[in-house]
Amino acid sequence: MSANNGTPAIEVRGLDKQFGPIHAVRNISFSVNHGEVLGFLGPNGAGKSTTMKMITGFLEPTDGTVLVNGHDVMTDPISVKASIGYLPEGAPGYAEMTVIRFLEFVAEIRGLEGAEKQQRIDKVVDQIHLDGVLEQTIDTLSKGFKRRVGVAQALLHDPDVLIMDEPTDGLDPNQKHEVRSLIKEMAENKAIVISTHILEEVDAVCSRAIIIAAGQILFDGTPAELRAQSEINDYDDAFRTITSRFYTSQGEAGQS
Repeated sequence: MSANNGTPAIEVRGLDKQFGPIHAVRNISFSVNHGEVLGFLGPNGAGKSTTMKMITGFLEPTDGTVLVNGHDVMTDPISVKASIGYLPEGAPGYAEMTVIRFLEFVAEIRGLEGAEKQQRIDKVVDQIHLDGVLEQTIDTLSKGFKRRVGVAQALLHDPDVLIMDEPTDGLDPNQKHEVRSLIKEMAENKAIVISTHILEEVDAVCSRAIIIAAGQILFDGTPAELRAQSEINDYDDAFRTITSRFYTSQGEAGQS
């Protein structure tokens, strides 16, 4: 379901979000093209999940514009949601539903029916290795399997834009490898944004990285350019260098 026609898959322009006195996202702008896997990085409370919720239309911006495949999130939300597969933080599901019923439910909401519906369910069950838990209710699943069900529902309608908040959270090393391999397989035709705290994920799957802190973009570049910010050529060190430099400058500004 690709909409790759030269238009950026995601275009964020002057995006801003305030919750009363809390300025969560501050006038940020960036775009993501089809074929890119963007790692969206930042410390806790940086504004990552808030930005993702605004891109997907789950949260209304205070100011700014988001376009997904040329469709405005605020004025054409149905077209935007049809283009996007979204794995939110925590991947909530319906606890009392079996996995297969939940996937059928999501497929129906996405407008899939008949043979196409069954085909897509079979495909994601195979991709995410859910065969052994299809008849279990979601509340009986381990954290890792709940996360895998969340990934599966995001892929059901074969969207060309994927927004995934901590896609490997709670997965064991083998499951992480499987999800990362899947992301790499899908990357050619999709625009994929993943938020993560795991810096090795940038090296494993991302073609680009953005670091955000206090709602502001501090870095936007390739993984190699990110690593080059470290004197020891290390992602974790580069992340600490960029964010600590920012917080130090903020403290000095506050004292001046």
